[in-house]
Amino acid sequence: MSARTDGSRRQPVARHGILTSPKPFAQILTVLGAIVAVVVLSATSVAAFAAWNAVSSVEAAGVDIGDAGEAQLPPTLGEIEGGVNLLLVGTDSCEGANASLSGACQNGDTDGERNDVTMLLHISDNPRRVTVVSFPRDMIVPIPSCTGEDGRQYSAMSAQMLNVSYMYGGLSCSVATVEKLTGIDIQFAAAIRWTGVINMSDAIGGVQVCLSDPIKDDHTGINWPAGERTLQGVEALQFLRIRHGIGDGSDLGRISNQQQFMSSLVRKLQSDGVLANPGTLLNLATTAVKQVNDGQLVLSKSLANPQKMVQIAMAVKDVAYEDIVFVQYPTVYAEGGLRVQPVLSDAAVLFDALANNQPLQLTGSTSDGYGTEVVGEATKPDAGATATPAPTETAAPDAGTGATEAPAPTETSVALPSTVTGQNAAQVTCTVAQR
Repeated sequence: MSARTDGSRRQPVARHGILTSPKPFAQILTVLGAIVAVVVLSATSVAAFAAWNAVSSVEAAGVDIGDAGEAQLPPTLGEIEGGVNLLLVGTDSCEGANASLSGACQNGDTDGERNDVTMLLHISDNPRRVTVVSFPRDMIVPIPSCTGEDGRQYSAMSAQMLNVSYMYGGLSCSVATVEKLTGIDIQFAAAIRWTGVINMSDAIGGVQVCLSDPIKDDHTGINWPAGERTLQGVEALQFLRIRHGIGDGSDLGRISNQQQFMSSLVRKLQSDGVLANPGTLLNLATTAVKQVNDGQLVLSKSLANPQKMVQIAMAVKDVAYEDIVFVQYPTVYAEGGLRVQPVLSDAAVLFDALANNQPLQLTGSTSDGYGTEVVGEATKPDAGATATPAPTETAAPDAGTGATEAPAPTETSVALPSTVTGQNAAQVTCTVAQR
């Protein structure tokens, strides 16, 4: 397939993807929510050891992604040394209760479990910043040779959709695929299924989102009025999988919608309503453990260590909203408009900035047909306060990032190409209807 690689703007009339299975995304920060829950519980020794005893049961179920798991130790209060790269995957399993959530599953119209949501969480070292990179599920990429969890060997393939990597070799193959595409060494990974998304959103107590317009989508069953809406359970899953009826109707618009959800979730997790509520935190940790035991949440061996969970969460829990940024991997539509091709030159600007521990300046807007528009800005609350959005007409503020092996930090911002769209957690965005 031929594709434009000059970074020019995508065709707004194209429709991205033809698969019909649900595409949840709460997986990214619901997993982080569980990790943050363990961290906050560890503020006192009693709660720390209670959380450790509960979470320690998941370690034996960890998946080997090439980094050896570490000896299980009680949690400490110290944050992890250095940077972190964590791959978070959402899959479209048809097993058990998940089948009832998918028309494709019920119709026998699916070939296997795929990673329809793939995100790389990057935590820099000194200064701490967080960057989350979303990879479009239908992006055409090379997939390296993989060994499945059953020991089956899969040959390397030169041009496949990213979301088949999980079907071929499970979590470890998705890790290897993203490592090959980005050149990033991924130390930790997690995957979650639809039922896990629903259960985790219930445990969080819902996430508030904003709709600029009434949204109607027969594919997901959504028919909601404009305004603010608190989502949990099945409604959260519907919101995270919707693409018809918003933005340009593409999977790229869905990613922008998911970024709104994640930004709102970050603000909730850092607010007094969650992080200062021991009952909610204990419920999050307990629910996460249950998802592992029920097969709805899969962790790499390196992540299934409760002490490591605590250390990672300690590194992110105090990061400023402006320094938590969500971006899409840059792409252009392939011929026919049903798939996308990576724009490697533009991606290199992003990942070079990560490697050099430089702040990011977003120049691409999510309002250009991608599903959301910026309507305000939130300020991180002091202890006991609640974040309140204030209207703003400013462009996306600078956001930050870093590197796994951090060089001397610099505050010289890198202006990302406009193909790298996104927002930071300070920006309050609303979903727009399909134009």
